[in-house]
Amino acid sequence: MTQSAALRTFLWYNNNLEEALSFYAETFGDGFLLHSSSRPEANGKLMTAEFSIYGHELIGMGWPGGPEFNPSISLSISCDGQEETDRLWDAITKNGSEGQCGWCVDAFGVSWQVSPKQMHDHLGNPDPTKSTYAWAAMREMRKIIIDDLHE
Repeated sequence: MTQSAALRTFLWYNNNLEEALSFYAETFGDGFLLHSSSRPEANGKLMTAEFSIYGHELIGMGWPGGPEFNPSISLSISCDGQEETDRLWDAITKNGSEGQCGWCVDAFGVSWQVSPKQMHDHLGNPDPTKSTYAWAAMREMRKIIIDDLHE
């Protein structure tokens, strides 16, 4: 019997995979797991690594000369509460940049969405006035502030 197919995200880091893995280990703590890595290059740089963040499987490659990341693809984190939202947002944007509506970019150019689970209670509110207000408020935000999603 063959194994079923698996979908993983492949990210090409331009010669700074080791730095990215260190940052992710520090930022995501127990939510980060390095599964395997290889060092085939003579200069000792890490060539590939298989890792996961909050259970999402990724493969990283640390070869120079690849294309730059862009925000057309992002990794989305659904976190619990404002404190965790703030912590992740601050860590990712410290040497990265802020975007709109919970989007941000880390120092390696990877685009992220940092979204508190509680925002969906406001965006999906059955009261159309409250839902409309929440959507309008979110579109004005950079980091999502849960308390600002309701009147």
